[in-house]
Amino acid sequence: MIWIGLAIVLVTFWLIYKNYEARLVLTLSGVLMALIGEAALGSPTTVGAAVDAFIKQLVNGGLVPVIVTVMGFGAVMTYTKCSDHLVNALVRPLTHVPAIVVPGAAIITWGLNIVLPSAAGVSAAVGVLLIPALIALKVRPVMAAAAVFLGTWGSVISPGLMFNPQIASIAYKAGEIPTADSMIVIMQEAIPAALGILIASLILAAISMLLKEGVGSVKEETETDREMANFRINPIMAIIPVIPLFLLVIASKQVGWLPTKTFSVPVCMLIGTALGMVVGLIHKQDVGETSKRFCKGAGDGFNNVVILIAAAALFAAGMKSIGLTGALVDAMKGSQSVAMIAAAVGPFLMAVVSGSGNAAALAFNEAITPHAADFGMTIVQLGAVAQIAAGIGRTMSPVAGGVIILAGIAGVNPMQVVKRTALPCVAAVIVTTIAMFTLG
Repeated sequence: MIWIGLAIVLVTFWLIYKNYEARLVLTLSGVLMALIGEAALGSPTTVGAAVDAFIKQLVNGGLVPVIVTVMGFGAVMTYTKCSDHLVNALVRPLTHVPAIVVPGAAIITWGLNIVLPSAAGVSAAVGVLLIPALIALKVRPVMAAAAVFLGTWGSVISPGLMFNPQIASIAYKAGEIPTADSMIVIMQEAIPAALGILIASLILAAISMLLKEGVGSVKEETETDREMANFRINPIMAIIPVIPLFLLVIASKQVGWLPTKTFSVPVCMLIGTALGMVVGLIHKQDVGETSKRFCKGAGDGFNNVVILIAAAALFAAGMKSIGLTGALVDAMKGSQSVAMIAAAVGPFLMAVVSGSGNAAALAFNEAITPHAADFGMTIVQLGAVAQIAAGIGRTMSPVAGGVIILAGIAGVNPMQVVKRTALPCVAAVIVTTIAMFTLG
């Protein structure tokens, strides 16, 4: 039974690596394991329990509203051009200090990815502005794309990322934290993740100097010089994308300036969306079209994120029914270091080869993270390491949607981009994992 389950899991990940539809693959694999488990155990409720796990995620009151409102808000910020003004406001100061241009671009993208948590979305929104800006500063196109791509894992500490509410929910059910508040998880992840991007960006800066691809590497003049100089930043529009994140921070239990229950993630995102609509009206944008963009973004969030979470839950239920989860937990109980390494290495490698670590990280968190106490760790530590490692692994994958978008903007080969992000990403996952287990 266990060997059959392990074979199914390996085939599942191989199919995801081959770019088969992840939601379908996870669902079918979960059902297959549940059917085998039901036949072996003679229990008529095994498949039903797996399906129930799927349905519960579709109506998860702590998860679904967060994801759909964050994705809707991000769509509105892109449509109203507020994200354009924020990016330009952050980039312009870099022109005065050439040495920090490459690491600064990575850190800026990382920070923006917290506000706009879709890696592909932030690649498109930021890449179309930041890559031309870097090229205007005479950075080689491939390094410009690498600098932006390196920052596309900032979403790991976003309230809208699927994993943080998931980890908070698991930790709350286990009695580890007082409420299922994703900000509690994020506050523990923030410093380790910040250390990771700092180290990664500095290594990329060193690579850019070694390869002579940083500021001043290109001698030709470009039209982007005039475009950047003529762009007029609207401070109000630049601030709006950050407002929901600011409200969430000051309403967190750790800060407590605003009532936490009132200023939830969906409420803060809707406040930001409303402000975006007001800006759109001022600039004569059709408010009906802005509303459509929010609804489309929210729908994409449910389609691309929520259903994937539900499929991962069904997959995890199938692993449990066939006995694989219990065997893995028993194996990991023997050594804390094994659990620590598995949490980081598994999702990281899966993300590298598939371009998306979501499936691996979700399955890991559903199946293994609830048992963190058996390994001498907290649920937040184990779950956070798995999801952060997945985000970083995606940032050195040549098949990730973000790198394909950025390589297209820069006119370079995606493989050349990830050659430059690989070493910084490996360093980031090591630093972040160590920091998470020692500081988290």
